[in-house]
Amino acid sequence: MSDPMNTKSVLAVLSGERRDPPPVWLMRQAGRYLDEYRQVRSRARNFIDFCLSPDLAVEVTLQPIRRFGFDAAILFADILLVPMALGRDVRFVAGEGPQLDPLRPEEIDAMTVGDVEGILGPVGETVSRLSRQLPAETTLIGFAGSPWTVATYMIEGGGSKDRMKARALAWTHPERFDALMDRLVEATVRYLVMQAQSGAEVLKLFDSWAEGMSTPLFERAVLRPTRAIIDGLRAEGVTVPVIGFARSCGSMLPRYARETGVTAVALDQGVDPAWADAVLPAGMAVQGQLDPATLLAGGPALDNETRRIISAWQSRPHIFNLGHGITPEVPVAHVERLMAAIRQ
Repeated sequence: MSDPMNTKSVLAVLSGERRDPPPVWLMRQAGRYLDEYRQVRSRARNFIDFCLSPDLAVEVTLQPIRRFGFDAAILFADILLVPMALGRDVRFVAGEGPQLDPLRPEEIDAMTVGDVEGILGPVGETVSRLSRQLPAETTLIGFAGSPWTVATYMIEGGGSKDRMKARALAWTHPERFDALMDRLVEATVRYLVMQAQSGAEVLKLFDSWAEGMSTPLFERAVLRPTRAIIDGLRAEGVTVPVIGFARSCGSMLPRYARETGVTAVALDQGVDPAWADAVLPAGMAVQGQLDPATLLAGGPALDNETRRIISAWQSRPHIFNLGHGITPEVPVAHVERLMAAIRQ
């Protein structure tokens, strides 16, 4: 139920209240576009160590809050920490992105969830410290990658344009694929429960590769696992809102919103607001959906697009955000201009 006295605007919106201007935070708001981030990053041996070092992770999570006053801070971590906790070798190669040893179908049979909370315990410590250090009005968001998106990296051995190997495995080894989804669901629930118990006030599920899927595969790889995660969280007593981001899922958006149990949906820039408003459940909050390229462009185009998006969501609770993550090339002055456009 909406609480008009809620001083945390993100939580108020997720409870069904409209705020004008809308609260704002940006995906990847802690990142390489900030000089202070790069300075801290240089102190870590590698990216995994960076994510699992609470001192460093807390600092870079707080940096954009100090500089821009965003209404929410999102935990600094990575969606591929879960496969690492499942025993997969995860490497981040400069200029190439994440690399893993491709998961063979027969390896799924022996895969166990193991001690997720122990291996990823430093993330819980980061969340706990952030919950004590953030300004009183700032919402703390925890997150995880959704099983399908995480599985694509595990099966492909890294990023992929079409996820062809992952899609093929789902059809050629359906029982093994479903078993992989089940293990990722279990690990993700345990990881997110730890975050919520450590102080995360909102959780977000990133299904960044939900595009281009047939309806049967979307049902198996996105809808069912997401529903299982939400059910698992609620069964463990976790009541915080959950934002679901099934990026570029197209016409499957209404089913994702209605069938998974998410509290709100994050939308990429390719979604028509009028269509989404018509097909989404009444009163469901939305998050988005500025094109990151517009933030890179800056100037009047940024002002105009910002106003258009805010106007397009006048009928719903809305959290302003990007349609995907901020890019490293974005000038800090453009983010400052965005904040001024939203709040003025």
